Amino acid sequence: MSQPLRIGFIGAGEISQLHYKAIRDGDFARLAGFWTIDPAQAAQRVTDYQCRSYASAEELVNDPEIDAVFVLTNLETHLKYTKMALEAGKHVLVEKPVGATVADVEEIKDLAERKGLLCVPGHNMIHEDSIKRARGLIQNGDLGKIVSCYVLYNIQHSEERAATLPGTVRHILTHNVYTMLYLAGQPKRVSAMKSMRHYEKLEKEDLAMALVELQCGGIAHLCASFAADDYSADPWTFLVKVIGTSGTVRYTYQDWVEIKKGFSHSHTYTAYQGTINNEDACFADLIRNGGQPLSGMEDAVTAQKVIEACEKSIAEGVTVEIR
Repeated sequence: MSQPLRIGFIGAGEISQLHYKAIRDGDFARLAGFWTIDPAQAAQRVTDYQCRSYASAEELVNDPEIDAVFVLTNLETHLKYTKMALEAGKHVLVEKPVGATVADVEEIKDLAERKGLLCVPGHNMIHEDSIKRARGLIQNGDLGKIVSCYVLYNIQHSEERAATLPGTVRHILTHNVYTMLYLAGQPKRVSAMKSMRHYEKLEKEDLAMALVELQCGGIAHLCASFAADDYSADPWTFLVKVIGTSGTVRYTYQDWVEIKKGFSHSHTYTAYQGTINNEDACFADLIRNGGQPLSGMEDAVTAQKVIEACEKSIAEGVTVEIR
């Protein structure tokens, strides 16, 4: 393709705004149109995005002017719309969590393979340059044997904001798990806990933690919290650290901060938008030139297995093997 990739959005909520900025500011694609179930939102986004609004998801995926589709809807509808786009012959980027169950993610993976189409999970955190550099050091053996992998998230979310999201197990631990997979490798077993520390009306967790024994022998420590910000001198707002027998790598959101409110956060963590920019540019490059995604559907399946193992561990108070 010599022309920019033509992208269609299914869903036009907050995450669509981040993908729109990535497309607007890059030279790899253009937003051809979108569909959203909300008429008022559609009217606003036509103005914001300067593109057409489709009457239905079916109309969008069947438009020959669309090369690829971003599925940006709520988790429960990912299977429906991803299958719809793949059946229509479109490449797909589907936001995380990819599916509600392991079976959903496997069904998407199998369909994409049968159709010979690219389908990638929205595993944006690993599209940070510092994370990719860390993986290179780990893969080259420069850190020696992995001892510990930490992926920690502590950003307070209001009850009103949290009401629009899944609990921290599905919404944030998913990020932590696929980042762990990218850096430290496959899981062996998991033990998890959750709690609710600051909601007054919501009946969902705002804090979840997991310990994951890795197949390499190291241990991963994962934390996902909407309960409180970290105001210490070296805050664990979003922190990734891998400690090896011969070295250490580290990345944190605090490296790039703008003093203005984000969608969910009290500040704008600039690198987060950068991960979306890199992810979308990588998706377009894979469609044009082929190659392997940084994180594919096999990783999405494994990540969902870990999440379901966390939920089982929490519900039954047991350590769960990952198979």
